[in-house]
Amino acid sequence: MSRSGYDAVVDVDDEGDLGHTDLREDLEFHQSNFSSTTNLNKPSGLPLPATASSSAGGQSGGKKLIWTLGFYSQFFDVDTTSVLQRCWAALFPRANFLDVLEGNPDLYGPFWIATTVVLILFLGGTISDYLASTGRGNFAYDFRLLSGAAGLVYGYTTFIPVVLYLALRYFGSESANLLECWALYGYSNLIWIPVALVSWSPIKILNWVFVGVGFGVSVAFLLRNLYPVLSATDRQTSKVLLVAVVALHFGLAIAIKVLFFAHGSPLPGGKEETGPGTGGGDGDGGDKQAMFF
Repeated sequence: MSRSGYDAVVDVDDEGDLGHTDLREDLEFHQSNFSSTTNLNKPSGLPLPATASSSAGGQSGGKKLIWTLGFYSQFFDVDTTSVLQRCWAALFPRANFLDVLEGNPDLYGPFWIATTVVLILFLGGTISDYLASTGRGNFAYDFRLLSGAAGLVYGYTTFIPVVLYLALRYFGSESANLLECWALYGYSNLIWIPVALVSWSPIKILNWVFVGVGFGVSVAFLLRNLYPVLSATDRQTSKVLLVAVVALHFGLAIAIKVLFFAHGSPLPGGKEETGPGTGGGDGDGGDKQAMFF
């Protein structure tokens, strides 16, 4: 009985005075179901309230370990519409890109943009190399173009934002955010997709123009959106960082032009140029390749 609940029904007399109630005659006891519906420590068979489940889920979902998929999935929490809007804002910027991100920088767009650039650089570089070797015998694909493009694009997009973020934090910029830096550099690569599609032409001056346009659009996008963050440091430091951003991006543009859209590119090692009268082209190409990679 001590573990069961009971309800007490009191028969109040006509005078409304509980003081004159006879407990033996006027009180009725029967089994109660009150404890089963109000005791939160015992399961009642009903789902928890929405507030309770959300608070419990918030506590359990708040900690995401770095070696779990849940930790990385939060960086890809974006839909196709948002990615397309961000791509459009990167090509035709009308507002600050950090405002377009709306506090939710993603790695989905930067990853697939970089992957697309790698594949198109490989295809464009292969076509350029094929046109350069026409009439010299059988043409063989060189998949070092693919590994070279992957190393160049993924390495630049991954490590340069990290270095920039660490520099900003070191010089006292509290607004620096690593994910935003990755997103900026990732979406800035979008312009290299159309550039890579048209820069396999054997007309060298056109290739330089196309690469120059790609460099101008992408570096303007970076400077426009990085300037508010860089200006949070002192004036001299912000100038040095701005020059470093432009110089590194210029190096990327030159590497793309020389390695993938120059006839006799040093990346394949110049094996089609070997033979009488080549003047040791293979050795020179091999030395340049070793220098870049």
